[in-house]
Amino acid sequence: MRRPYYIFIMLLVLVSASCSRGCVPDEYESISASAPVFPDYTDVTVPSNIAPLNFMVRDADKVVAVFSWSGKSAVYGKGNKVQIPIKEWRAMMADARGGALTVTLYTRTDGVWSRWNDFAINVSADPVDRYLSYRLIEPSYVSYEELVINQRDLESFEEKTFYSTDPGRRKGVDQCINCHSYQNSSTDNMVFHIRGQQGGTMLVRNGKAELLTGLKRDGMISNPVYPAWHPKDQIIAFSTNRTQQIFHTHDNAKVEVLDYESHLVLYDVENDRMIPVQADSLDMETFPAWSPDGSRLYYCSARYEQQNLNVTLERDMMTNYRDIHYSIYVRDYDRESRTLGPRRLVLDLPENSASLPRVSPDGRYLLFAYGEYGCFHIWHQDADIHMLDLETGLVNDMSLANSSRADSYPSWSGNGRWVVLASRRDDGNYSRVYIAHCASDGTVSKAFELPQKDPSRYDRLLKSFNRPELTVNELPEIQ
Repeated sequence: MRRPYYIFIMLLVLVSASCSRGCVPDEYESISASAPVFPDYTDVTVPSNIAPLNFMVRDADKVVAVFSWSGKSAVYGKGNKVQIPIKEWRAMMADARGGALTVTLYTRTDGVWSRWNDFAINVSADPVDRYLSYRLIEPSYVSYEELVINQRDLESFEEKTFYSTDPGRRKGVDQCINCHSYQNSSTDNMVFHIRGQQGGTMLVRNGKAELLTGLKRDGMISNPVYPAWHPKDQIIAFSTNRTQQIFHTHDNAKVEVLDYESHLVLYDVENDRMIPVQADSLDMETFPAWSPDGSRLYYCSARYEQQNLNVTLERDMMTNYRDIHYSIYVRDYDRESRTLGPRRLVLDLPENSASLPRVSPDGRYLLFAYGEYGCFHIWHQDADIHMLDLETGLVNDMSLANSSRADSYPSWSGNGRWVVLASRRDDGNYSRVYIAHCASDGTVSKAFELPQKDPSRYDRLLKSFNRPELTVNELPEIQ
């Protein structure tokens, strides 16, 4: 009497084990539509060394995903999420490198199973730099909050904090951290600015950090910000700005950031010397970016002449902020004299505006944020990333990487095959990191969101990702 019962128990255990990652349903309704996965990983191109593309289906109570590649398959799914063990994912990606994974998705809602259109995850043979750094910031209109510069290992889900303004860690000191910049995608030499109490410019040279104070020299508008480290010399290009944040009362945009003045300077790190860059006082020059060989400095510039002389310049610009348009310029750099030559127009935008130019490692392409006006496009819902071919003068199509909401902060991987950007496409409020493949001919694929171990983290993390930058090595310890 006991043996049949024992056999029944063993069969039940085997069935339960085989379905621990989800069982493909026998009956389902076929739906001719894209799989409703979040993040949207349908028909994207990813590097083979990326962490697992875990996803969820918000409206489902059960999800089963069948991954197929190279004559093999695997089934995953627990609740409404698909989370793949890293070892299994790496083996899968190694097999599919240069090819694709095919994903068949089944979802159950209110007891009814559905099968959605299959989708592909194309696996590029081009690797991406292993590390990604970004600033996490609350989009909460206050002077200072807890900000961090974090670094993420893109081959896993490991995330470390490099610098934090947490008052508890800083013993009540109020600080704000500014944009960070690396020399040749290496953290051995890097720089970022700290505003507020005990502030200054944090300079890392050969992996050793030093807080520099007093970099605001005679004739400079402010402390140096928006840095770009020369690829070969111990020279950092900065802009020095007088910036103001204002707020909209009846606009889809929430915040406007205006530069009332901005000019470029070069900082000679070895000799602690600021080298001014001559410019007309009416020209606002900002966001410097070096060419990969260090022979040219690209930047954005707008010319603003006060329209109403009966009010202050600040009031006039606040009234006419939509009339401020930045074009892209370049200056030749002489390494011997460490000086910049006259400026030349690269891209004229009299009725639109560019910001944050970045040159590809091969010197062929120039990424920039593009919008209707102004220089702080991360708050502009119309903002996109554009790519200028510096050889042909044509602007390449990047529609697959962009969205209907704000896209900004573009940057390159070290091999020039990946574009990283910050986008508010998820909900319009929080910026997240997206990555897109860039072929050698400048064709850019659909962008995919930075994967997380738990895809629901984006629903819980009330922080924006700003200034994403790829590096080949880890950030040093400075705290």
